[in-house]
Amino acid sequence: MEKIFVTGHKNPDTDSVVAALSFAALQNATGERSYVAARLGHLSDETHMILERFGAEPPVYVKDMRTQVQDLDFDVPPILSGGVTVNRVWSAMEEDKHISAIPITDEDGRLMGMMTAGDIAAYDIATIEDPAIRDVPLFNILSVLEGQILTEGPELANSVSGEVVLALPTAAEAPLFRGPDTVLVCGDQPEILRAAVKAGVRCVILCRAGLPEDVAACSGSTTVLSTPYDGLRAVRRLFQAIPVERLASGRDIEAFHLTDFIDDVKEVVLRSRYRSYPILDENDRVVGTLSRFHLIRPRRKKVVLVDHNELSQSVPGLDEAEILAIIDHHRLADIQTQNPIYVRNEPVGSSNTIIAAMFQERGLMPSKKLAGLMAAAIVSDTVMFKSPTATPRDRKMAERLASIAQVDLEELGRFIFSASSPEDKPVRDLLFTDFKEFHIAGHAFGISQITCMDSERQMKRKREFLDMMAETLRKNGYSMMILMLTDVLLEGSRVLCLGGEDVFTQAFNTELHDNEAFLPGVMSRKKQIVPMLSALWG
Repeated sequence: MEKIFVTGHKNPDTDSVVAALSFAALQNATGERSYVAARLGHLSDETHMILERFGAEPPVYVKDMRTQVQDLDFDVPPILSGGVTVNRVWSAMEEDKHISAIPITDEDGRLMGMMTAGDIAAYDIATIEDPAIRDVPLFNILSVLEGQILTEGPELANSVSGEVVLALPTAAEAPLFRGPDTVLVCGDQPEILRAAVKAGVRCVILCRAGLPEDVAACSGSTTVLSTPYDGLRAVRRLFQAIPVERLASGRDIEAFHLTDFIDDVKEVVLRSRYRSYPILDENDRVVGTLSRFHLIRPRRKKVVLVDHNELSQSVPGLDEAEILAIIDHHRLADIQTQNPIYVRNEPVGSSNTIIAAMFQERGLMPSKKLAGLMAAAIVSDTVMFKSPTATPRDRKMAERLASIAQVDLEELGRFIFSASSPEDKPVRDLLFTDFKEFHIAGHAFGISQITCMDSERQMKRKREFLDMMAETLRKNGYSMMILMLTDVLLEGSRVLCLGGEDVFTQAFNTELHDNEAFLPGVMSRKKQIVPMLSALWG
């Protein structure tokens, strides 16, 4: 079943991570079992702590939504071992005319080479000039000739070598074979058979004939086989008894992995002339083959976006994916779709408030574990309902979820926000745990938010924060970089600002002292910071 990824935004916060988990659980519980919760970045300490408290596994980590080889409807032809006969490969191609090449592997399933009909034809023509076989396993010969062994003894060979000679009626007295290194193919020709055994010919193949008793008694080192085929067919099939690895190996082959991106694959295919390319898994085992046909209309990944609808905050390669739905509580931004989709955007403080309502609408109660996660996500995103984004709906839904999970909201809030960031944690990790990039009226800027109960202690690292912000400003070409240290107890945010200081002071009617200001009552990035800058920039 094709996977549908449910993903939040980059640098995911708790609401984003839990929204992916809860929406995927909702869809899977109501009949669609293909939804997979995903995340686009590393989990914050807060999110780790909440997931551990309720015994939940984090979503899978997804780096890119570009189309990969694994998204294609590639061919899955027979994948044959190098020890099988050339005849077996040809039979597989005859069974399915759409197969242009068959992968040949070793015993562990790893690629040895590729076989095409052209390879078999070229080998067949070459046997006209060199009508000999070398060390062909006896089992292979018996298989292609549908034969039987007529002689038994201690000298029975496990493999056969020699020049292949077809005995035909002739008036000439010259011998048909030069010595023991011969594979004689004959019919009901007792005299030729006796001469061959006397000369010590290594192998004789009897076509539609029996073995005389006197010859059987003195066959010596000669291996005698029988086959129901006539002489001509027996000879041609005999050459097809060689192990296919001898034809398939020893050449450079272009191969792709399931995780390779289609854009990269197309470049390689355009430079080469092969009709078919083997596909390998993460262990380099062959799983299928790819042709140019498969690249014409690739199947795109399917994705549901939660807690965001802005391209710069979403997964790389989103333009190559098929967006099925958006569940969000932010402003409408710039994501475009090729087809109409389901969009649910509501002015509440948490995406999980919306998803919890969807559970209710479908008559499904979330599990105790999931209800606890969703309650924690609402408390986190609304900063214990002190954020201006918080609504009565958020509190009511959180209380209902807390009742299902049998947790206390006040205790849960203290648990979430009392976990101050460790003093030894790198500034880079602190700054980019909850970081979002915005593009408004030609301005690109970034806002990082750290919610805590000890903003004063965090400000002791002010110089480290400013240095990292300055580096990010230069690297990304931002016009402004803002860090919000949102203090739950002070019900406001200590703000550091670099670049566009005049814009900041004008937007918030305040003064920056050494790039720092305190904004009382400012708890929300999306509702109190971004809108003010948007209004100023028009």
